[in-house]
Amino acid sequence: AHWKESRLPVAVVRLFNTVGPRQTGQYGMVVPRFVHAALKNEQITVHGDGSQSRCFGHVHDVVEGLVRLLDQPSCFGQVINLGNSEETSIKALAEKAIELTGSTSEIKYVSYDEAYGEGFEDMQRRVPSLEKAKRMIGYQPTRSLADIINDVANEYQKSASAAQTNG
Repeated sequence: AHWKESRLPVAVVRLFNTVGPRQTGQYGMVVPRFVHAALKNEQITVHGDGSQSRCFGHVHDVVEGLVRLLDQPSCFGQVINLGNSEETSIKALAEKAIELTGSTSEIKYVSYDEAYGEGFEDMQRRVPSLEKAKRMIGYQPTRSLADIINDVANEYQKSASAAQTNG
């Protein structure tokens, strides 16, 4: 509405589960939490039955998309999704974190009622449509979920190693 009234060069960008190195598991961010637990061979907690699905976009892909949006005036006044449309269940995410880190972690399933209290509801599926971003700026994610997990793991290991050296 503001763009229509003022013609201020703005776009609304909806980011879908953007993940990458140096991100912590704070605020419920599932990829770093799972990767960090897997690297420490700790139990990985999955809420619900793990069938809920999400798509995880690598921060580098998303930033490249944001830069392209800034350079494309036809995007002004638009609502555009950025992320990745590679869908995975939370259970499969935990399994992939264990596999890629060579972990001995086990998965523990905790009901939503136990984790958050009675009445909590989670969205079963969250998958962005990237068609508009592809059409308007040629957006196409190039990094996979495995790339994300590996980058988060590598950064965490590098940080842990530096902390031991300095501590």
